Amino acid sequence: MVSTPSLEVQATARQYLADATADGRSPNQELLPLTTCVNDRDCLEIGGCDVATLVEQFGSPLYILDETTLRTACVQYREAFRRYYPGESQVLYASKAWNCLAICAIVASEGLGIDVVSGGELYTALQAGVSGEKLYLHGNNKSREELQQAIAANARIVVDNWYELETLAELTRGATHPAAILLRLTPGIECHTHEYIRTGHLDSKFGFDPDSIEAVFEFVRQQPSLAGIGLHAHIGSQIFEIQPHRDLAKVMVKWLQLAARYDIPVAELNVGGGLGIRYTESDDPPSIDEWAKVVGEAIAAACQEAGIPLPKLLCEPGRSIVGSACVTAYTVGSSKTVPGIRTYVTVDGGMSDNPRPITYQSLYRAVVANRMSAPLTETVTLAGKHCESGDVLIQNARLPKTEPGDILVVMGTGAYNYSMSSNYNRLPRPAAVLVGDGEASLILQRETDRDLIRQDRLPARLRLQSS
Repeated sequence: MVSTPSLEVQATARQYLADATADGRSPNQELLPLTTCVNDRDCLEIGGCDVATLVEQFGSPLYILDETTLRTACVQYREAFRRYYPGESQVLYASKAWNCLAICAIVASEGLGIDVVSGGELYTALQAGVSGEKLYLHGNNKSREELQQAIAANARIVVDNWYELETLAELTRGATHPAAILLRLTPGIECHTHEYIRTGHLDSKFGFDPDSIEAVFEFVRQQPSLAGIGLHAHIGSQIFEIQPHRDLAKVMVKWLQLAARYDIPVAELNVGGGLGIRYTESDDPPSIDEWAKVVGEAIAAACQEAGIPLPKLLCEPGRSIVGSACVTAYTVGSSKTVPGIRTYVTVDGGMSDNPRPITYQSLYRAVVANRMSAPLTETVTLAGKHCESGDVLIQNARLPKTEPGDILVVMGTGAYNYSMSSNYNRLPRPAAVLVGDGEASLILQRETDRDLIRQDRLPARLRLQSS
């Protein structure tokens, strides 16, 4: 988990001061949100809000989500597919990256649909006002209750396996309107990413395998209560390669032709998501525009070669929409120097608000937000406060000399931080604020100690007698 030295803070400050809102910048290629600058207090500012002041107001740890960056990513995806794909298209936000009322409402207001993977995510999107027809329910082990919830909402259901397909046929038998389903198929395409987030290779828990495709099509053809409107595939996450998406287009169009032979009126092809973001200086992901161009042109070319009409093209980006739009602010506490080995600097959060370093060995960058021009004089291990030796956010972080009370900001924490957060060591989950035009709005309230025991039940026989 050893990382290369952090970015040069003073150079970064000048860069973002000069070019914070320049047109054409792809959010997923940025280390910091697009509105970032350094103000005259020498403090990091995002969305017109001083980060140190936000911590004073809302406490820490604190997720700070920049509305401009989030909306920019949505618009770039939407417009890029309109440019590069001659048929109809629909971008879906993969909300497992971060699902809450405010984010669902923002992406829906930009014309995106939403990919959900549980009844809870489906419920949240519906409560945010998203139409059921623009919700796509995924998952490799959906419960009967979740399937019924999706049917009632008129959501699209991405069917993952035989058990689910047969259960849906049972649940919809005799229904007035057939349930709209997409079939998730495993394309057998490898990509270079963490083994836990590769999903398109054959040894995966997701999707129907290639040797069962024809049997699946035959089954769907015989179910009048199921409308096979689409096909779905996904090859992984945090991907920087372009070629696998070209390969996927060819495979999916062949499936489309095969479905037609079984009289299944497939109108939608969903190519998944997976575009990576820049977590460190060495990361070089394609831009949103480049990714959409490859995907759109590849599907169009494969359809032209096959001589078939263009389907509606869907994609499901998550990380590349929300990841770079958010940072996490912490307050520095204790430190410890182990002579000749390392110096630990500890913050008031860690693996409960960002489990990715301990889970995936993920790399991050950090700055001291209240002293942005201070020279980088120390190489430290940035540690969390949990009772776990592996609770380390960043190893070998280049920072100014820190003091207790400094505000430290870790970049690129919008994806899979809050959504994978926990109450490990019974820490309350942090608050989240949405910033823009100098205003900060609370979108997730900080949990309290009372929240931690809200679901606890203490049998009467276990109650301790007061002395």
